[in-house]
Formats: sequence, structure tokens, C-alpha cells
Amino acid sequence: AQEKKIFTVQGPYPIIRRLLRARGWVERKLPSTGRQREQHRGDQNKQWLETRPNHGGGQGEALLNPRGGAQPFLRTTDPQHYPWLPDEEEEEEEQCDEDPDSIHDLMSYLVRDQLPNFIWTNFLEATDRQLLQQDNVVNHYARVDAFTTKEGLCLSLQKLPWIEQADPNTFFPRCYRLGTRDEREAFIEDFRLTAARSLLKLALEEAGDMPVRTEQVPNSAKGTSESHVSHPKHSTARPGSPLYPELVEEALEVCKQHLGVLQHQDIDRSTPSPCRTCIDWDHFLQEYYHVAHEGAGLVLTRQQQKQCQDLLWLPADQLPQLDMEGKLNIWILKPGAESQGRGKAGGSGEHTEVPHLGGVPLSLCSPGIICTRRLEEVLQLARSCTAPSVQGGRWVVQKYVERLLTIFGTKFDIRQWFVVTDWKPLTVWFYQDCYLRFCSRPFSLCHLERARHLCNVSVQKWYKTSPDQDPRVPHDKIWSNKQFQEYLAQLGQADAWHQLLVPGMKAAILNALRSAQDQVGFRKGSFELYGADFLVGEDCQPWLLEINSCPTMSPSSAVTRRLCANVQRDTLRLVLDRKDNPACSIGAFELIYKE
Repeated sequence: AQEKKIFTVQGPYPIIRRLLRARGWVERKLPSTGRQREQHRGDQNKQWLETRPNHGGGQGEALLNPRGGAQPFLRTTDPQHYPWLPDEEEEEEEQCDEDPDSIHDLMSYLVRDQLPNFIWTNFLEATDRQLLQQDNVVNHYARVDAFTTKEGLCLSLQKLPWIEQADPNTFFPRCYRLGTRDEREAFIEDFRLTAARSLLKLALEEAGDMPVRTEQVPNSAKGTSESHVSHPKHSTARPGSPLYPELVEEALEVCKQHLGVLQHQDIDRSTPSPCRTCIDWDHFLQEYYHVAHEGAGLVLTRQQQKQCQDLLWLPADQLPQLDMEGKLNIWILKPGAESQGRGKAGGSGEHTEVPHLGGVPLSLCSPGIICTRRLEEVLQLARSCTAPSVQGGRWVVQKYVERLLTIFGTKFDIRQWFVVTDWKPLTVWFYQDCYLRFCSRPFSLCHLERARHLCNVSVQKWYKTSPDQDPRVPHDKIWSNKQFQEYLAQLGQADAWHQLLVPGMKAAILNALRSAQDQVGFRKGSFELYGADFLVGEDCQPWLLEINSCPTMSPSSAVTRRLCANVQRDTLRLVLDRKDNPACSIGAFELIYKE
């Protein structure tokens, strides 16, 4: 105890226990009633932060009272606060918890009244922070929900232009909180504007198929085959399907008005002003759905073709997501109180559309991430669901990245770790190893089931690899960043990782942290390991999706077993060993920012 080498771990972290014991540290164990092999359920801290009524946290009974002994796992009597659902592969504690001679139990008993000097928990509320001494090391900060919840990140990044004069639209797909009236109205406008732009893109695509277009019906034989690519070609109309010549003119008028708004936009306007036109938007959207999703034809004159090209040739600073957003106007609806696609983990998941006249299907009312391409579906679902995690309208809706890079025709995302060791001054360490997570079925924008679109291990573990999946997709659906770099080199993009992806991920992480910095509960002696999730666009630009507090360390593959062990090892080097020896190895961590 005199050497200040007492630690407590809450949760299945055998690597942390083993590494600390190897350093000569003594574990002050939790009582058996509180350590019933709590499963690490991946990113559960974020789920709790989003469901609790007090975003400041720290109120109520503490799980771990450092002086009075550990309390049972009874933080709340509301079972909805801890819906521990099956998540990633359960991590075993085999060797680290083996204590055949009861030596560790004896040593733990001897330090039972001592304050732990190092505390590693699943979430901060497991510790009575009022009893912590200044030199105690804890692996969480308070009030990080400002950037580790979907709702918090959405709100914080809206403030970024005032803090850093940076545009979140260059790295974060535009996002709206549906529980806020102003943002709900802004989303409705965005959906309509995106539909208008998408219609012009579809019209140009058809004009490209038939450069000399007259009033004829498009050839049904053209473009009918559908392949699993990042942005499938629009299917042309079948013989006898209706044509909508007025739609293009209406879309052109809307886009012209919006362009005028963009050219006069200033920092005092958080969202574009509504384009007030005489268009019947309900009718326009229904006709757009016919064209975009049902293969109805379009008529485009040469003059209209030129106007479409001019309107869609916008500078990147005016509409940075123009290319990424694609042409099918797909959005992704996320309940604020869930993580890792939870609530969508079971069932067949073949829903692509919600009935318009009936109620929302019960399977879609369970809290979870849902892809949709109709405005009425989003609004109806947000109104109709009564799950505790989305009560109060705490949904966020975000533009789906339609033009994304796929590997062997399959969607993937990147889990990227980083550590914050100080908030005043902000000090950020980027981990130079990361991993990719694949979906179980080939990517397709025509089929929106979760097996094709949600890369989370907690979702994909429920699916077997599809028979039509490319056999080169790894069977465990995980790649290391080294494997990804080799793949990029085969595509002739050997420099993309170091010149585009890594700088882009670093910039996105720093912008997210700076946007929320004033809201985080700072404490000297704390640190936190985070996991940021990114998609990759066709142009190899990374798009930040979310940041997870307490990222899972449960290995779901050989790759994650190695990398998760390494990042835990290097985190201890960074926050413990480096204090005594600033020149010690910190493994794959790289200091990327210090104020």
C-alpha cells in the first residue's frame, strides 16, 4: 500500500489484471456478488449515458466505494438502464482469475480498507468520485456524453464552426435530432432538397444512357441488371411506366433557390433557410420515389441537361457532401439510447419499407438502427415507437453514406482507438493500429437489411455469411489495418492510408473533442480510451460515425485478440509507466495534439 500499487478492475479485463500484477500491483477485488463475470457488452457506457436522466452523472449509490468496500452491482432499480444484451464474443477470464493458491484473494483481503490507486471500470459511475484522491488514476472522465452519444455528438458538432471555424459537413454526415422541433424541420427540408438533387442526378444518368432523348420510353433492356456495388445504376423504366416531365423542372427550381441560399450563407445561420416554393412537396416526393425506387422514367431536354450539370457542379465548400450523398436519398435513423445497432440484433431483418397506411411494424419499433429512404417512414417511426430508450423523441437521423468504398463488394467500417490523457490542456494520443469490420452480405442500396449495412460485431454475429458473398471476405469479418493497406496497394492506392485516411481520422477526432471540450468533466489523474467508428468514401475520405466510450476489448477474431491486447498493454504504458519514465515505450500510440 505504501508503494501506491493497489488496483481495482470492474468487468472482464483479464489483460489489464495480468499486466498490473506483472508490475507488482495488488488487486483489491470486488465482492463475488459484484463480479459475476460482468460481460463487457461493448460500448455499454455510452448506452447508459444516453438513457440516464442526469447527464452530469455521479448521483445516487456508487458501485465501488473505495473506502467502504465494493457495493453490489445495484446502481439502479430500473432494469431498462442496464439492458445487457448479448454482444460481441464473450471474453474469458480464465487464466487471470485462476488463483489456485488463493494468493490474490489473500492479498486482496489485506488491502480491503485501502483506497485503490488505479481504477479501471466499465463506466465512471462505478466509482464514488468524491472519495478519490488527486493522484488516483481512473479510466474515465465525467460528462463525455457530449461526444460519446449520438445525440451529444450531433449537438456538439453543430457548435464547431464557432469554436474552430471548421465545417463538420466535411467529415461528419449531416445529422439532426428529431426531438427538437427546429432540427426536425431542418431535416424535413434537407430530405426534400436532397430528393431534388437526387432527381437531377438520376435525370443526368438517364441522359447519359440516351444522349439524344425524345419523348420515348426508356429501353427496358438497359440497366436492368443489378450488381452489388457502392452505387448501383438507376434502373430505367419498364414499357408503359409513367414519365414525369414536370419533375425535372420543379427539381431545377428548388436547386436554384438552394444554390442562392448557399452563396449568401453566413456563420449566423446554422441550417440553410427553407426554399419556399409553390411545389407540392408531398406530390413531388411520391413521384420522386417512383423514379428513384420503382424505375419510372424521366424526360430530360438538352437545355435541362445543361442546367442540371451546372447546378450539380458546385464547389466542395458549398456542398461538401454532394458526392457522398448519392442519388437514392437514404437516411439512417438511430435511437439516442442504444449503441452497436442494439435492438436490431435478432430476426431476419429483411424490412426495406414501412407500411404507409398502417402502423409501424412491431419489429421496427424495437430500438435500433434503421435505414430508410422515405420521409414519412422516418417521421412515423419516430412518433410511433414507445421503447424506453427513445421516449421523449430522442432519435437522431443522419444522411447515409451512399457512395462508399467497399471491399470485395462488401461494406466495412473502421474502429480506431485514441486516448485522452488531459483536457486542460487537451492532450490526445492516436493509436496507429486499428481494425476493419465487415458485413455478412454483399452491399446493396436496393436492400436495406442490417446484414448489409451495419458493420457492428454485435449485429453481424447473428448472421452467417451469405452464399453470394465474395469468398475473399474474411470468414470472421475482421481485417487489420495492415491488411487494408495491402488491399489499397492492389487498387493502386498505396498512399491513401497515410495521405488521406489517417490524417482525415485524426482531424475528425480532434474536431469532435474540441467541440465538446468545455462540457467534459475534467479531473487530473484520469484518462480515457475511446473507439471512433469511420466509414470510407469512394475517394478514400473517412467519415466519422460515432465515438464510443469504453470500447469493447472482447476479441471476436484472431486480429482483435491481438490488437485489443496490444492497445490495453500500450494504454498502461502510456498512463502508468510514462509517469516514472517519460522515455519508455508507449507502443503504437502517437501524440497528435497538445494545447
